[in-house]
Amino acid sequence: MTIKAVLFDLDGTLYDRDRLAAALFEEQYDAFAADLRGLSREHFLRDAHEMDDHGYGVKEDGYRKLVRRWRLDDALAERLVTHFWDRYDAHCQLSDDARRALAELRARGLKLGIVTNGLGPRQRRKIAALGLATTFDAILVSEEEGVRKPDAEIFRRALARCGVAAHEAMFVGDHPVVDVEGAHRAGLVAVWKHVPYWQAVVPDTAVIGELSDVLALCAGPGSRA
Repeated sequence: MTIKAVLFDLDGTLYDRDRLAAALFEEQYDAFAADLRGLSREHFLRDAHEMDDHGYGVKEDGYRKLVRRWRLDDALAERLVTHFWDRYDAHCQLSDDARRALAELRARGLKLGIVTNGLGPRQRRKIAALGLATTFDAILVSEEEGVRKPDAEIFRRALARCGVAAHEAMFVGDHPVVDVEGAHRAGLVAVWKHVPYWQAVVPDTAVIGELSDVLALCAGPGSRA
């Protein structure tokens, strides 16, 4: 098959979101230690990561539940949410491996895109913080599009904006249902960016450990993958 475009999920795929969350929660504990009234760092980090659920936990609800579990003032929850999002972008880091992979794909002449679920301003701030605002031919954010992965419609819109057919595009994502199954159902070549906390659900799906592994799975226009 000829691959002419490679589309990516954002959180957990283009950057290591779990690494980001670990650093952010450490910073948060130090910033709020006095307000936590003796709650141990281990206890705070364990509960915070459970609440975060690899990015799928709703922070407003999650922090409120945690503060009540810890028998602290409700007002603390709002401050923790604000701190989380105020400091998030400062922790966004693109790995050397991801940077190299994207540069090589572009050098091969492939179209590049992002398809991400989330709020428009927030996702676009992350992309800018990663230094990727001008890297992609198409960036689709679910809030702006009015449709979310795994709905095939958002994948179809990405294909149209890149000017390629479904069988000419590869989608790389870390979530086995939202990303892999969704892209597969939309007719794209689905690739699972392996994470240890989810299991792939689409049989015969290519699996990569590093983003640069995608280079061996695709080639530029006119080549075969």
